[in-house]
Amino acid sequence: MKNRTGLFTNSVIWFGVAISVSEIIAGIQIGSAAPINSIWAPLILGHIIGGLLLFAVGLIGARLRLNAMESIKSTFGTYGSKFFATLNVMQLVAWVAVLNAQGTTALLGLNLPIPFPVISFILAGLVAVWVYIGLQRSSRITTLVMITLTVLLIALSFKLFGMKVTHPTIINSEMLSFWNIFEISIAMPVSWLPVISDYTKDVEKPVKASALSAFAYTLASLWMYFIGVEIVGVGTTDVSQAILMAGLGVIGVIILVLSTVTTNFLATNSAGESAKAIFNRLDPKVTGVLVSLLSAIIAISGIMDHYIDFLYLITSVFGPMAAVLLVSFYLGKQDNDRKTWIWNLFAWFVGFIVYQVTVSFDSIFLGPTLLAVIVSATLTYLWIVFKK
Repeated sequence: MKNRTGLFTNSVIWFGVAISVSEIIAGIQIGSAAPINSIWAPLILGHIIGGLLLFAVGLIGARLRLNAMESIKSTFGTYGSKFFATLNVMQLVAWVAVLNAQGTTALLGLNLPIPFPVISFILAGLVAVWVYIGLQRSSRITTLVMITLTVLLIALSFKLFGMKVTHPTIINSEMLSFWNIFEISIAMPVSWLPVISDYTKDVEKPVKASALSAFAYTLASLWMYFIGVEIVGVGTTDVSQAILMAGLGVIGVIILVLSTVTTNFLATNSAGESAKAIFNRLDPKVTGVLVSLLSAIIAISGIMDHYIDFLYLITSVFGPMAAVLLVSFYLGKQDNDRKTWIWNLFAWFVGFIVYQVTVSFDSIFLGPTLLAVIVSATLTYLWIVFKK
């Protein structure tokens, strides 16, 4: 019988996914462009809805015992699933590169006497080793790393919370509205929708494990956003500068290295799983190692310049895809045929276009992500009603 992962293991995994420099930077972006009393409602609402989507999608993989891209085959057909798997591999390679670049940049901000390319390849190398060892064989190490990282981040949070502002915080000229903040908040959990089933497919208890995974991610993600807002509150918008101001030199290095490696491990490992959904003969571990090294090369090339646009692009593709999957799986009869697959792809494409059109507006009711999800879900449901 195949080894199954327990509730605690999955909670630790998804708690670690959210602990990253990118989530802190998103919090800084919000905190530096909105009054503190207007932040929390849209921030929490975006995470709650994103967490619910994570739970619902993760439960599909847990019940089917299939990885993320294999679990969408009944909704979009063989070619449709390969199409999304290809997009997922591409976005994960770029996503790992972004995370690598963010971690490397933050470490350089701590005045380390090591050049950017060397740090980037060191981080990629640590991820590659972890991917090759595998999650189940390193579960105890994973738990120890996460406990250490959590304790250090608690120390950082208390340090920042207790600091006084040394100079007025610089607020961006373009203030963020309720739905702007909501969009930045929901974009992070949505970016992990095409990944979560890679880790819920092997759980012992599908419902409980999926729920705890989504809850752990949501809780940790909110914490990272809160740290970002705290950083703005002490008079800076730079993670490294805030760590130095808090007097956490060595501890800061450990935090940045571990947070980058833990998040990149999940993304890199999932890139291998998605590649397997495209070409069944590919070894996910070997593919993951290659993805890790490739991401370091991309990070050195300067992908950080397009980070925010890239995050929104991920949302525009996989938000509508998840909407179609959820309605098809939970409300359909799972007897999908060729016509249904074509319609589902059409429903996804309309949602994708809705996002691309509405994201150009400064602020729109519900936000581009939720609008795209609602449109794609509605079209999918209409087809189910039509078939009945």
